[in-house]
Amino acid sequence: MQKFLFALSLGFVGVILAHQAAHSQAANCAQRTQVVERLQDRYGETRQSVGLAQNNGVVEVFASSESGTWTIVITLPNGMTCLVAAGSAFESDDAPATTPGDKA
Repeated sequence: MQKFLFALSLGFVGVILAHQAAHSQAANCAQRTQVVERLQDRYGETRQSVGLAQNNGVVEVFASSESGTWTIVITLPNGMTCLVAAGSAFESDDAPATTPGDKA
């Protein structure tokens, strides 16, 4: 259930932030390869999850299990990848997925 809710909330966040990202591309956007390389080289982050937003943007969560940093990006249909959010204290939730109606 937690993974389902996380995926659902990530989708909502992606839709909202994709709209904002489209208006602020200049400051926080670059080609995807540049963004991914920078996240890997500077922060040791790798992709942890991926989803598709309603505007066909690809929302990805990158994180480092060593440093605990995380970054959410969205790649827009025009090919630009924009930073959405970043933070620390990332933890991976490997709990088994549940279906709606299951008792937690």
